[in-house]
Amino acid sequence: MTNLTLSIDEPVLRRARIRALEEGTSVNALVREHLARYAAGERRLPDMTWFLELSRASAASSGPG
Repeated sequence: MTNLTLSIDEPVLRRARIRALEEGTSVNALVREHLARYAAGERRLPDMTWFLELSRASAASSGPG
């Protein structure tokens, strides 16, 4: 396996860790599963909805506008 470094806002990561723990998994496992499905060409609406919610909760941006 290869390691990947991501930049995620601390409050988002904290909530994701709590939710993952409640579901008996880890953020690492969730991201790995999502990327595996994405790489296989599976683009189901719930996955995109999850990703969009995550991005909206983040303070990250690609710049003005």
